[in-house]
Amino acid sequence: MIGFAKVLCESVIVLVVLSFLVDTGIADQPIRIGGSFSLTGPYALFGQTQLRGYELCVKQTNESGGVLGRKIELIVEDDRSQAPTAVNIYKRLLSQRKVDAVFGPYSSTITEEIADLTEKYQKPLIAAGAASSSIFKKGRKFVFGVMSPTDVYFEGFIDLAAKRGLKTIALINQDAIFPRATIKGAQELARKKNLQVVYFDEYPEGIKDFSDFLEKVRTANPDVLAAATYFDDLIAISRQLKDLDINPKMYGATVGVHLPKFYEVLGPTAEFVYGATQWELELIRLRAGGFIPIAREYPGAEEFVEAYKKNFPETQFSHLTAASYAGGQILLEAIKQAGSLDGKKVREAILKMDFNTIYGAFRVNRNGLQVAHKMMWFQWQDGKKVIVWPEELTANKPRFPTPAWDQR
Repeated sequence: MIGFAKVLCESVIVLVVLSFLVDTGIADQPIRIGGSFSLTGPYALFGQTQLRGYELCVKQTNESGGVLGRKIELIVEDDRSQAPTAVNIYKRLLSQRKVDAVFGPYSSTITEEIADLTEKYQKPLIAAGAASSSIFKKGRKFVFGVMSPTDVYFEGFIDLAAKRGLKTIALINQDAIFPRATIKGAQELARKKNLQVVYFDEYPEGIKDFSDFLEKVRTANPDVLAAATYFDDLIAISRQLKDLDINPKMYGATVGVHLPKFYEVLGPTAEFVYGATQWELELIRLRAGGFIPIAREYPGAEEFVEAYKKNFPETQFSHLTAASYAGGQILLEAIKQAGSLDGKKVREAILKMDFNTIYGAFRVNRNGLQVAHKMMWFQWQDGKKVIVWPEELTANKPRFPTPAWDQR
């Protein structure tokens, strides 16, 4: 009886809300959701694929009747990969255009800069493009993570190294919020696995020549090299490792390795490189092979992939596409559960959520930090990304150790 009464109560609330909307004419007006996206600039590869995930989520939601009886209008502006530009965009969206809700931008750097602004306006910010745990440790109440946080990014890579008896590791990162936080987490993970950090350094944004840093890596002679960086830097570092004939037993990195363009640009140089990812198409193939029950862990993922191919046939997507789609799922479901666009009510709905999106598990703590999602690590093998960690998702083993450059 209690369950029936709860359902009846919720149904009455929804009917009252819909009746109010119809009576006031609001039902004819779309729910306006705005955001800044890095469509140009250094983050363009990531911002563009992120936007497509939001666009697909909005499109499918509208085709299903919208939310609270209203369609959704997505308002998009280009922040040019610049945090100050993004801040101005969100100021305009919130104060002048008075959007009903917001989607998060790409990168921890930009998300950090706008989070205080969305906090001021009490608009829940689903940070589908940011992983730095520091964002969620400053007492904010309206920012929520979708990705696994930076603290655990290198967990799989370091676990693989330790299980293969490796003892030393070198760490390099770009001087920016996400890479810095990721390497800090890697230092702690290495300590727990008894890997000695024999070299650690941070390089400034914008440099092209990494030879000084890599020569120091050579001198340290680590078993493992871990780089927390972005795409352009990663391409340069990978090429210069080959040019300088520096070859650790394992080499892995964060942002950029997962992009198909990484292999397109580097070709065989990309072979054996390990990469961090939060979601992969390989999950669908594993499901087909009977390795994981994707309908339970990643409900709707197969349909999402098919819809993406249909709507964006000439484009490639990464885990960021799935992350932003999931970010849309989370925000729209929270609005639905709250029966309102009021930021405080939507926030409370998000805090109560414990469910699986197409991106995997979603649950946050009171600070908004994602605590349920699981990272993965893959290795480029014969031009394909092959998941090698966690073990329960692996159909193939890592190719170890990495052979000398002249033997590849």
